[in-house]
Amino acid sequence: MVRERLISLDVFRGLTILLMTVVNNPGDWGNVYSPLLHADWHGCTPTDLVFPFFIFIMGVAVPLAMPQKLYDSTTFNKILVRSLRMLCLGIFFNFFGKIQLFGLEGIPLLIGRLAITIVVGYALMGSFSPKVKNILALSILFSYLFLAYSGIQAYHDVRLPGVLQRIAVVYFVVSLLYLKTPQKTQIVTGVVLLLGYWGLMTLIPVPGIGAPNLEKGTNLASWLDSILLKGHMYSATKTWDPEGILSTIPSIVNGIIGLLVGQILLREIAKNQKAMKMTIIGVALIVAGLFLNIIFPINKSLWTSSYVLYTTGLATTFLSILYYVIDIADYKKGFKPFLIWGINPMIVFFTSQIIPQALVMIQFKNPHNTEQQINLLDYLYSFGIAPFFNNPKAASLAGALVYVAIWTFILWIFYKNKLIFKV
Repeated sequence: MVRERLISLDVFRGLTILLMTVVNNPGDWGNVYSPLLHADWHGCTPTDLVFPFFIFIMGVAVPLAMPQKLYDSTTFNKILVRSLRMLCLGIFFNFFGKIQLFGLEGIPLLIGRLAITIVVGYALMGSFSPKVKNILALSILFSYLFLAYSGIQAYHDVRLPGVLQRIAVVYFVVSLLYLKTPQKTQIVTGVVLLLGYWGLMTLIPVPGIGAPNLEKGTNLASWLDSILLKGHMYSATKTWDPEGILSTIPSIVNGIIGLLVGQILLREIAKNQKAMKMTIIGVALIVAGLFLNIIFPINKSLWTSSYVLYTTGLATTFLSILYYVIDIADYKKGFKPFLIWGINPMIVFFTSQIIPQALVMIQFKNPHNTEQQINLLDYLYSFGIAPFFNNPKAASLAGALVYVAIWTFILWIFYKNKLIFKV
């Protein structure tokens, strides 16, 4: 079987990373349109679709990347190394703003942090032998853990979980499931994980708190995070992490469902049949998610089983539409911008986490109030974008779109020069 690359999947990935960039980079966090914010707790906004869509897309890509389904020590090592590299990249985002160097401050410290970023980025995305990749990834991971638990003040509360960290875990599990088990086992695994998570969250009493519940800070997932991730969660004011330990379990099913859809795309059947199967599965998952929402509310922070079903249903349906339009009807006009985003997501993900932190470190006197300091990020927005808008939310969105435009130009250059950055 020949390895296949789906343009529709690349476009879907591009749309998702582009939405992520808009969501994560508003001009003003105090003025954001509600669809571009996460739901406060229960519920689901367009922003809440970004992360589960990423995991789903990754699951779809696994069988497309390994159509022969051959498992050996070399394949296992590739999967392990890629997982470790993603894990280490994700944790580095949390370390960047805490790096201290010989008492440096301001621009000298920023230069030092950026130099370390280049070294770490090259070590985790550069092309080396499998053995060197392993050594580098493990060395960096152990360095993180040492710093986090060494008692050094600068790193005592550095966050360890994160988006890329969860993706790394799911990728590892899903890849091994694909290579080592039949589809029936994959389906059963997904069902067991979703039902098991529902049981844990709704039937098991929370130690020190009481009855099982799904409220902020008092649910079982929150309790487990407070025990195992104490001091290393999303923020010092939270007793839970949105990418915590227990809630990672159901997120694996987003990858499993993507995996099953990817195997449909590999079947030797007509493309129209594939699109129809995906559409039926997508609609069924949406209905199942909405039904389960009655007893186990859709919630991204808890990554509830209903959230898994609902988001994978939307993802499957959306992919089926793109697959029909692009790969069956062969209509590709207008999709090129999303394609160039979709084939180079890692470099956007990595540097977009670093750039805002770097710009905030560059500070100087505010031109409108010389007694105050302003950082470069705020300066560019306040004086280069906001004055052109009367609506502060429109201005904030414009700031995000300008950032997207800059990245589109950069990614176009990469695309033209066939530069693809991978872990």
